[in-house]
Amino acid sequence: MSGLVWIFVSAMFVSNFTLAMFLGLCAFLGVSGKIATALRMGAADTFVLVLTSLAVWFLNKFVLAEAPYLRVIAFIVVIAGLVQIVEMIIKKASPTLFRELGIYLPLITTNCAVLGLAMIQTNKGYTLGEGVAFALGGGAGLTLALVLMASIREEVELADVPEFARGVGLVFIIAGSLSLAFMGFAGLFSAA
Repeated sequence: MSGLVWIFVSAMFVSNFTLAMFLGLCAFLGVSGKIATALRMGAADTFVLVLTSLAVWFLNKFVLAEAPYLRVIAFIVVIAGLVQIVEMIIKKASPTLFRELGIYLPLITTNCAVLGLAMIQTNKGYTLGEGVAFALGGGAGLTLALVLMASIREEVELADVPEFARGVGLVFIIAGSLSLAFMGFAGLFSAA
């Protein structure tokens, strides 16, 4: 059981998809304006990551064992289908959230973090449990990155920042600083 915890913690901090591997940056920069929206986007990403992990394990085990050259296209089709399901669920359950997430919800389909999870899980040969732990850790890491960025951006809106430093440039400086902080975790965990 401790191996699963190490995989989870490592995926969340050391191998953070957004802040260490630079995957999923469009949602990171686009939806991180408000903490509430960032939390919801993180939950949607985590849900898609877990479903993708389960589907990828099943595909690798039972369908693609004899045809590994079809992995990427199969993963893309599965991810697109899963995102459509999540989009329909959110649209039905919370129309307000659906409007807040806007274009970034369908962009989960092209989110490199989701395809990255599928490829990394396959390359590392994770079991079903390890894959789910990796997906949960990756989702928690994405959510953490989104919430950290959103909380800093909300504070910066209230701060007395010079006009020339406001806007996209400041967002990139914040993102770079967060990335440097997370890269400080490198070498702490070696399980994932």
